[in-house]
Amino acid sequence: MKKIGILFGMENSFPPALVEHINARKIDGIHAEFVETGAVRLDKAPKYAVIVDRISHDIPFYRAFLKHAALNGTIIINNPFWWSADDKFFNYSLATKLGVAIPATVILPHKVHPEGTTDRSMRNLQYPLDWETMFAYVGEHGFLKPVDGGGWRDVYHIHNRLEFFKAYDQSRDLCMTYQKAVEFNEYFRCYVVGQQKVHIMPYDPRKPHHERYLQNPPAYDKKLLERVEGDALKLCRALGYDLNTVEFAVENGIPYAIDFMNPAPDADLHSVGKANFEWIVREVADLAIAKAKSAPAIPELRWAAFLGSESAPAKKAKSPAAKRKAAPAKAAKA
Repeated sequence: MKKIGILFGMENSFPPALVEHINARKIDGIHAEFVETGAVRLDKAPKYAVIVDRISHDIPFYRAFLKHAALNGTIIINNPFWWSADDKFFNYSLATKLGVAIPATVILPHKVHPEGTTDRSMRNLQYPLDWETMFAYVGEHGFLKPVDGGGWRDVYHIHNRLEFFKAYDQSRDLCMTYQKAVEFNEYFRCYVVGQQKVHIMPYDPRKPHHERYLQNPPAYDKKLLERVEGDALKLCRALGYDLNTVEFAVENGIPYAIDFMNPAPDADLHSVGKANFEWIVREVADLAIAKAKSAPAIPELRWAAFLGSESAPAKKAKSPAAKRKAAPAKAAKA
């Protein structure tokens, strides 16, 4: 029996719906359940073929457990090694290399020294910072947000320099990005599953949380939606995420990728709505079942392979003797 485990926190609708949906299909040899773990033994592999991870970004114990599981052949949705290494500023840098539109963005040093450091730890840091150049590049209307965070925690909407410095003073020892605000007419939040399927959801981040997913949206330009879908796939394939949401703010017809580090995206029935909820449950179930059928995944024990970024092995160079043997054969063929 191959088990699909769901690892989750405070969610109440998505995890049980996913378990119920998978088990209702009655696929021979596959069973879904909530993950249960205590102290994790080094000499014992977890019992799951697949684990859908919804919470380890907040719980270091779970993250270590998932890495151990991956080493022992469990397929994790999403890759816990890469998720540990990822951050929003890297995402923006990658997107620009891929040709995806990104608003002007800078990364800023910590306002308060990280624990265990002093000003002597910062001797490579420019002081004072060149704020004039930064504002000339990004502008005074933007968003100050952590380089590694989610759920709109510690995010500040900035309208002028006074608001910027007030917010920056409150950022503690967090590393922050400051990004130009997009004056959008349309905004989309896209589920991307299995690096193959995209579900575009009209969204308005200015509304109260429970009203952000628009249930009766207007018609949108077909070419705009095609570009949004293509950019979402391009980003998730490059990052290696099997489950993500990608957010686009559209200004003057250009979809700017705003946020695409959401490997445990919102999937609550009461916020996303019935149609979106049914889509994400069905598609994640399909993905988990497909991966369970191919499990276990025996990893190559090299770090680059865990990140999913190792290139194909180079062809082995021929020895001088082999080259001499090949020469007569080529001549005869000629």
